[in-house]
Amino acid sequence: MTPTAVLLVGIFGYVLLAAVVTAIARTLLTAVIAFAAYSLGLAMVWVVFRAPDVAFTEAAVGVGVTTALFLLLVARTTRHRDTVSPHTQRIRPRSIATAVLVTLGVLATVPSLPAVGATATPAFGPVTQFYLEDTAARGINNAVTAVLVVYRGFDTFGEIGVVFAAAVAVLAVLGRETVV
Repeated sequence: MTPTAVLLVGIFGYVLLAAVVTAIARTLLTAVIAFAAYSLGLAMVWVVFRAPDVAFTEAAVGVGVTTALFLLLVARTTRHRDTVSPHTQRIRPRSIATAVLVTLGVLATVPSLPAVGATATPAFGPVTQFYLEDTAARGINNAVTAVLVVYRGFDTFGEIGVVFAAAVAVLAVLGRETVV
């Protein structure tokens, strides 16, 4: 087993532990913090996969913004922050079975994935060379910017819509929706 594979196994173990703690947490605060730890683990996975831009986004959105919004929402909507209803403390066997089945289904697809950094993957194919050459031909210095704006414009537009909806939700939670 390579050092990278050992590192990934450790990080995935950490992510799995954080996910389990999030699912079985008895308080909302514990669940929010465990969910932030889960996102941090995913950000570390992206770093290992040599995608620092995705890792930075996961860390900023998953760990930072989402955690802040959850904490703000909990503070604004609950009177007893450290307690949850008895209905949310019980874990149903069907929920556990569903989670295990989904996890096994996802894990069953892992062997079909190419190895990390394998040169035979589509990322190293002729399409990559096209994007690099076309980006330069368009006068854009950064290939990531070209992908986000030129080649994935509709996707980026949808993401802007999501960010706008999140901003409106934050203002609504803060009770300042009439300021905008």
